[in-house]
Amino acid sequence: MSERKLVIAIDGPAGSGKSTIAARLARRLGYINLESGAMYRALALKALETQTAVDDPEALRKLAESSSIHLEPSGDGNRVLLDGVDVSQRIRQPDVTAAASQVSIHPPVRKIMVTRQRELGANGGVVMEGRDIGTAVFPNADIKIFLDADPAVRAERRVLQSKLQSPEEAQRVQSEIAARDERDRTRVTSPLVPAPDAIILDTTRKDIEEVINAVYGIVLQRHPS
Repeated sequence: MSERKLVIAIDGPAGSGKSTIAARLARRLGYINLESGAMYRALALKALETQTAVDDPEALRKLAESSSIHLEPSGDGNRVLLDGVDVSQRIRQPDVTAAASQVSIHPPVRKIMVTRQRELGANGGVVMEGRDIGTAVFPNADIKIFLDADPAVRAERRVLQSKLQSPEEAQRVQSEIAARDERDRTRVTSPLVPAPDAIILDTTRKDIEEVINAVYGIVLQRHPS
């Protein structure tokens, strides 16, 4: 790799594999993995804990301004600290996941979070994943990749990831994925769309190793050592 540290943006819908790929790629490059989703999840958890309505943009804006959300790289992914407390496991639970998808649609909240995300990646050396990294957070990123997959496959991945057993739980996840897609793709501020210069990679029929190798190959091709 070249000595200049890059900004790499990886976007995509829920279940496309972007979180896993971003973490793996960051480790391979020796970069920091910035999870925008983890930041919104942390804010959603704060909203749940303080009984702040997830459909109240102004209340959420104030909550975001007064909250400390910090990502610490670790051997098995980021530690997420909310006001100094490790909430890495808690923010992955279903109630927080559902709240995060509602919290993240509000423009005042996104404005604050985007500013923080830009500060974290200002010096490069980051792999940042989310839904609007290449379009809104880092429109001038060195490399932009958009991961996608068939909705049914994405739902199946989430079911396996969550270790759900019953058909009812699986159906719930499928419904949540569909609802999340609709919110992300139709929101007014920073909708989920590939950046014009993003490389689109369909992961439907690819396993993790195939995807990470493909993404790493793109990085080497664009910025060879």
